[in-house]
Amino acid sequence: MDAGKATISGVLNGSRLLEIPFYQRAYVWGEEQWERFLGDMEFVTASKRPYFLGSIILKQASSGNTWSEVSEVRTVIDGQQRLTTMVIFFKALCAITDADWLFKRDFVLETGEVALRHGKYDRQDFERVISATGSESVGGSSAIILAYNYFLKNIDPEKVDRNTIKSNVQFVCIDLTEGEDEQQIFDTINSLGVRLTTAELLKNYFFNRENEQAFKECWEDIFEPTAEKREYWEQEVVTGRIKRTLIDLFFDAFLQILVQDKERGVTTEDKLFYSRTSNLFQSYKDFIGKYCNGDKDEILDSMKAYAGVFESTFDPSCCDADVPSAPGVERLNVLIFGLKNSTLIPYVLYVRKNAESSGDESEVFALLESYIIRRMLVRATTKNYNRLFTSLILNEVKDAEALRKALEANEEATTYMPGDAEVRTAFEESCLYNLQSKGVLYLLESAIRPGMSSTALLGFNQYSLEHMMPKKWRNKWGALDDEAATRRDRKLLTLGNLAIITHSLNASIRDADWTTKKQGNGYNDGLALCAAGLATMADVLEKESWDEDDIADRAEWLANKALEVWR
Repeated sequence: MDAGKATISGVLNGSRLLEIPFYQRAYVWGEEQWERFLGDMEFVTASKRPYFLGSIILKQASSGNTWSEVSEVRTVIDGQQRLTTMVIFFKALCAITDADWLFKRDFVLETGEVALRHGKYDRQDFERVISATGSESVGGSSAIILAYNYFLKNIDPEKVDRNTIKSNVQFVCIDLTEGEDEQQIFDTINSLGVRLTTAELLKNYFFNRENEQAFKECWEDIFEPTAEKREYWEQEVVTGRIKRTLIDLFFDAFLQILVQDKERGVTTEDKLFYSRTSNLFQSYKDFIGKYCNGDKDEILDSMKAYAGVFESTFDPSCCDADVPSAPGVERLNVLIFGLKNSTLIPYVLYVRKNAESSGDESEVFALLESYIIRRMLVRATTKNYNRLFTSLILNEVKDAEALRKALEANEEATTYMPGDAEVRTAFEESCLYNLQSKGVLYLLESAIRPGMSSTALLGFNQYSLEHMMPKKWRNKWGALDDEAATRRDRKLLTLGNLAIITHSLNASIRDADWTTKKQGNGYNDGLALCAAGLATMADVLEKESWDEDDIADRAEWLANKALEVWR
């Protein structure tokens, strides 16, 4: 067995055929993986740094189990999805740039066969893609063809450079001999042992036997003084596609604050590299080596101070408790952990540590909440939030006036502040994800409910979302012609028809007529009990009927209240 780093050219070397086993499962990656892959290739092009794309396992093919005029054949044991995507990506890139001859040079063998041979399920469509001419999409619905068409549509040749990618994308390539047990190797790589966390790696990097006092003051007393503190820092939350611990989120946020310090002069390329969460440990080592003259102690005092602020600010359990009506960290925790906006963390941490006064801090948090909710309402992308919030740290924006100026000066579609008219339209027309709808209604409810309400507001996680006019309305809500039915189907998904309630309605109530849905049926509760005491539902529960006009009226009422809260 040989194992080591290999570039694309090292794996697909022009004289070796990689063969996917004939009965191997079909190619299964979808748009989520393609989008991430393309983003990775754009990152490699921009940063011009080595980028690890995972491991692949190859095995020397038995002469009796393959057919080929090529002298060197390897069976792909692990890595089918990555290798297939890589070849399709380069095929699409070369098609777009009218450079198919480069694709043939790099990925087609002297025999005329492409260097990656697919098995039973994908061979035909893979060969159709490889033999395609020009930059027109290929007809078909297999994942192979959809991947090729996705890259044709989404590759920007100005953002991806073929040579840079070929030079910097790396694999760990494990090459087995014909007699070695690939299952044992595969199982060992994928399941053995417990991976060291970023925090453990950093702890061992910062401290050793010679600085035990620094370890106690700057690490143990902060992250490990008690079991309760360790449990706090080791909490896992979902950010994007992965679970991360709070201590990992802290070190990521702290690094982003460090690299935006103008006095350090961190280059744009290095900032891009340091922004990748998968590189966090390596990023710290690189940053300290380049911008702290290798002195690890230089950042320890600052790390200690920021860690204390982080712990007093961020708490996922805020989603299980009622939140105040006034802007503050509790409401931001619902935005961050309940509504999955973890990209806010570095900037919120920066403001909490550096704002001149608690008043400045509260005003910034109020404007941040307004900004996030307004963009959520109009279904604006979150794609460039990281770039926006790190730029606010770079420019030392830590009061509301400076923040408002920065947001109003920003006219990019990916980060602009939606206006009042757009917000009103959103309440009338936007069909949000259920989690977003619940978040908007919950935070609005918490902001407008009277201070002496007889019913206590529960935590965000204790509520579920309910459609007052049900999605399955056709049995109990009257017949409509096709055009009116289509309008209703869309209208009932908008915020005017949605409510937060303390527990989901029974199926017999959920799709019932309005009177039964409101009052219940004697066996199961209706909206009158499940939504009792909510300011956003008070007028609704007085209604004797519920239709599209009522939905529109409530949407207008909600929009008016929202514009009072989120100014």
